[in-house]
Amino acid sequence: MQATAGTYIKILGYPTRRVKIRLTGEPDSLPHLAAYKAPRNQSIVEEESCPKVVLVRRFRILVVASLLFASSLALPAAPVPQAQSTEQRKTSEPYKGDLSIFETPGRDTRLQIDRVMDILGITAGKSVADVGAGSGWFTVRAAHRVGRTGEVYAVDINDEAIHYIEDRAKKEQLPNVKAILSTPDDPRLPAKAVDAVLMLKTYHEVAQPIVLMKNLRAALRPGAKVGIIDRNGNGEDHGVNRDIVVREAKEAGYTLADQYDFVKGDKMDYFLVFTLTP
Repeated sequence: MQATAGTYIKILGYPTRRVKIRLTGEPDSLPHLAAYKAPRNQSIVEEESCPKVVLVRRFRILVVASLLFASSLALPAAPVPQAQSTEQRKTSEPYKGDLSIFETPGRDTRLQIDRVMDILGITAGKSVADVGAGSGWFTVRAAHRVGRTGEVYAVDINDEAIHYIEDRAKKEQLPNVKAILSTPDDPRLPAKAVDAVLMLKTYHEVAQPIVLMKNLRAALRPGAKVGIIDRNGNGEDHGVNRDIVVREAKEAGYTLADQYDFVKGDKMDYFLVFTLTP
C-alpha cells in the first residue's frame, strides 16, 4: 500500500472509522513507528496529535490478514473424496433343483478332482470346508481323502442340501462329515478349524462375495488355502470372470497364490488358489 499525505484508510473490522495520516518522512519508515491509540470517539486523527506520523491503527493485523489471504490462494485444493460405487455385480440364482444333477458320470475325470485336492494340500488328518456343497459330491471325496482323523464341513444355504448330505454321510458311513446350514454371506465355520476350502461352481451365485470371503477368514488356520473353481461369464449366466474373482478376493484380504485352467478341456473353467494376505 502506497500512503500519501492526506490519505484516508478504512480499517478492517471498523467500518465507521477512518484515520487520516500525514507523512513527514519516507514511507519506508512506517514499520519502525509505534502504533498510535486513538480515543474511541475519535474517527479522524491529525498528524499534530502524534509526532512525525500516525501509524494506522491495527496496521499489523491488516498486514497479517493480507499475507494469510495471499498464502491461502497458493495452497493446493484439498482432494475431493471419490464416491465409492455401490453397484452390485450380477449374480446367478442359487440352484435349488434336483441335487442328483451333480452326480454325472466322468465328472471326477473332467475336473481332475484328485489333482485339485493335491494342490490344496488335502491329505490324511486335514480339515476341509466344501462351501456350496450342494449334493455333497466333493464333500464325500474329500472325506475319503482326509480319513477318520480328518474332518470335512459341508456348507450350504439350502436346508434341503444339508439334509441330503447328512443322509448321504450316514449311508456311506462317513462320520467325519459335518453339515452346516450357512447364510448367504457367512459360512458359519468354527474359528481356526480349516486347512483347505473349495468353492466348486459356487462363487458366481454369491450375492455378497467380499463379505463372505471376509467372514471366511476367521475359520482359516495358518497356511490354509482357498480354492475357487468357476467359469468365465457375466455373473448371471452361471459364471464370473476370473479377474473379478481375483479383485474381490484381494479386497477381502487374500492373495492369489496360483491359477490353473486344467479343470475343463474348453478352457472356460478356471481354478484359483488363494491364501490370506500377511
